[in-house]
Amino acid sequence: MEVLKIKGGRALRGAVHVSGAKNSAVALIPATLLAETPTTIENLPDISDVRIYRHLLEELGAHVTHEGPLMRVDTSDIANMPLPNGHVKQLRASYYLMGAMLGRFKEAVIGLPGGCNLGPRPIDQHIKGFEALGAQVTYEQGAVHLSADRLIGCRIYLDVVSVGATINIMLAAARAEGQTVIENAAKEPEIIDVATLLNAMGAKIKGAGTDVIRIYGTPRLTGCRHAIIPDRIEAGTYMIAAAATKGDVVIDNVIPKHLEPISAKLREMGVTVLEAEDSLRVTGVEEVESVDIKTLPYPGFPTDLQQPVTTLLIRGRGTSIVTDNIYSSRFKHVDELRRMGANIKVEGRSAVVEGVTELQGARVKATDLRAGAALVIAGLMAQGVTEITSVEHIDRGYEHLEAKLQALGAESWRELKED
Repeated sequence: MEVLKIKGGRALRGAVHVSGAKNSAVALIPATLLAETPTTIENLPDISDVRIYRHLLEELGAHVTHEGPLMRVDTSDIANMPLPNGHVKQLRASYYLMGAMLGRFKEAVIGLPGGCNLGPRPIDQHIKGFEALGAQVTYEQGAVHLSADRLIGCRIYLDVVSVGATINIMLAAARAEGQTVIENAAKEPEIIDVATLLNAMGAKIKGAGTDVIRIYGTPRLTGCRHAIIPDRIEAGTYMIAAAATKGDVVIDNVIPKHLEPISAKLREMGVTVLEAEDSLRVTGVEEVESVDIKTLPYPGFPTDLQQPVTTLLIRGRGTSIVTDNIYSSRFKHVDELRRMGANIKVEGRSAVVEGVTELQGARVKATDLRAGAALVIAGLMAQGVTEITSVEHIDRGYEHLEAKLQALGAESWRELKED
């Protein structure tokens, strides 16, 4: 078993380079299945979710060349193979294979997705979209079976704003007949990134980034070259870590507009955030002000940064309330933070955080990806050594975490231990 150890008490200083967006990568890689000639994706993050997706494409018969941040995918020889088990169970975003395979082959058999356990995350809006396009959907032995004689464009209203459903419907509709309109669509930057790739392949998509997206179906798509946008969640994590350690960090390779919700909250806490064209400088203070935070769909405060920012608020003056309106069960990190001395109570969808003087290093467990990031920040803040287990969750979304932290002056390392 591999564990991550952090000796806290050091202010982070220097510059950190942000990798390509994980939440874009896991949608763009399956999108390459829609093209009948090779596609090259640039700026891919070196994370386990990307490596799992490579294996899934190879299982389908794609020829994949993956070197550093570049991946070239040739799907000319792929077969419509069922993927009921195996790697799809390790990956929440494996559901994007449903839309991509349905668009390419008009049928797919994909196992129900795995990934982080954040409570109920149904895919009913995905299924609603596929059925509206003309697909028949059945469930057999833990897998979703999709089939359609033809996919016909239509108007689809999402009952809840869903990034996954918006992208999945876009993937299927890109090769449907006629026009598809998605109403109440999600607006996240990653959706614009996927639409940019599909348009470069020859699709016709308008309105990405707004709540109404129009997709004009195209019978054939061809490969292209596309660079992934910077990861706003990784950037936000380092912004919070800089504030939590009273540090002074420049976060390079970012789109500042994507980070406005985080920047605004940090400024409300008294933290200095200075914007440049493609970077941010975050300078911490001795004691942050307590604030209330509610997660909302973009451009609101992102749920993926709820857990890290909850850790920062342990340093707050007074009481803060953090409410997660996206995932009701995303508070598994709270018990682990309590082991380190945090005073946090969970009440329904909210965490009530009472500011304390300091945390103490302890042995804690990363229960999911962003909980792991929260515990890393707690370890950087704490006195003594923090040992984090289940680091495989962290590796799903953060490229070269220890190396980046060490470059900022943190004392962090990995060790192998017996289970």
